[in-house]
Amino acid sequence: MLERPPAAPAISLRPIAPEDAEAVAALRAASRDLLSRWEPDEDDASYTLAGVRDSIEAAQARTLAGTGRSYVILDRGRPVGGLLLNTIVQGPYIRTCSVGYWVAAAETGRGIATEAVRQAKAVAFDELLLDQLRAETLPDNFASQKVLSRNGFRRLGLTPCYSLATGRLRDHVLFEAPNPRTEPQWT
Repeated sequence: MLERPPAAPAISLRPIAPEDAEAVAALRAASRDLLSRWEPDEDDASYTLAGVRDSIEAAQARTLAGTGRSYVILDRGRPVGGLLLNTIVQGPYIRTCSVGYWVAAAETGRGIATEAVRQAKAVAFDELLLDQLRAETLPDNFASQKVLSRNGFRRLGLTPCYSLATGRLRDHVLFEAPNPRTEPQWT
């Protein structure tokens, strides 16, 4: 009897590379109506091949500097979105970063972002040895808030005028997930 190789995991993360530019640009262009509701107003460049190439180059520079990591979200090897670990701080008193993610409009509602964030937590806690992972959403981005809740993030509260989103300063809901191995135990 022939033994089957183990099935490849459906959803996976892979560090973004220059050869991903065309596929990512196509996904972002096709998903512009959805993404533009939630993302910072970076202008039209983030939906073009040239703009995506520039963002990949910047992402690789952040990886080399140790301040960020950017990934392609894959479904059985096919790009379906992106995930970033931003503002990585590995200081003597706090070790943290912020996670951001997007999934192509045609792929939403399938649990892709939930699984990608679960894997990002493993990178943050097991590989980078961070103490916490943060996330920020617009108050009406309920889908993203569900992704975070399913991954054990705690809602910290609302902060006014926190970040540029959709071209202006917007309030954001802040979330955090502590590393269970380093979370302080209060007595």
